[in-house]
Amino acid sequence: MAEAAYRERWYTSQDGLRLFFRDYPGPDGENASMRTAVLCLPGVTRNSKDFGQLAKRLSRRYRVLCPDFRGRGLSAYDPNPDNYTPATYVNDIRHLLAASGVHHVHVIGTSLGGFVAMVMAVAMPTTLASVVLNDIGPEIGQTSLGGIIEYMLDDTPLPDWDAATEHVRRAFLPNLPNGSDEDWLQIARNTYKENADGKFIHAFDIAIVKQFKEALGHKQDLWPLFRALRPVRVLTLRGALSGILSAETLDRMSAVMPAMAHFTVEDRGHPPLLSEPSVLEVIDAHLF
Repeated sequence: MAEAAYRERWYTSQDGLRLFFRDYPGPDGENASMRTAVLCLPGVTRNSKDFGQLAKRLSRRYRVLCPDFRGRGLSAYDPNPDNYTPATYVNDIRHLLAASGVHHVHVIGTSLGGFVAMVMAVAMPTTLASVVLNDIGPEIGQTSLGGIIEYMLDDTPLPDWDAATEHVRRAFLPNLPNGSDEDWLQIARNTYKENADGKFIHAFDIAIVKQFKEALGHKQDLWPLFRALRPVRVLTLRGALSGILSAETLDRMSAVMPAMAHFTVEDRGHPPLLSEPSVLEVIDAHLF
């Protein structure tokens, strides 16, 4: 499929923000709107670009929606940083689905996106057909959160793609120890955007750090949110090197939800890229 397989679309949130999503129509075009779609939700600093390869693959059978959360990618930044919360993101998703005419979705959520899927299971349970949790669970490694915050706070403009690529390589190398030059360049292109001065800056609002920092060190009981997923099929992916989702937590998740499928991705930390051949096969088996 050509890259033009998706449409760039926008919708308006309840509080008036212009929010972006990629819309891969699927094999039936817009006639697929009444069928179950796939909804891809990105990580805390990430955006819809991360799902490019996966979305093109899945659009052979499904309509695929890949939104940029508010404050990320091509979506508007929120003037009130207090709105950068999962509850707000779920409300935005509710409006996205209504604007798209979609009523039932398989959610594939990376990190924060997986957490949002758990909140959806409480706030809008009849919407969920199934869920893929990509390296996220009801217990989150606090040490790794600190490293993520340090990275988020470094908003130094960079001169070119080479510098941006080297920056993400230094920041994420432990999570992708065997990454190729092409892998790192793609991650950089999914992470940075060019500003009016021709410099490259993060494609997210640094104000999202406020809410993220408040979560650090404030352990909450997220198990009720995870248990809310019991009525649907769940697949959990874990990077073997992940500091966010531990093997012990994954074991506990399996004990709480014995029907949950899970797969550990070798040579990956937080999170798997969802472009690994083994991961694509596992997701295919989960959905089809």
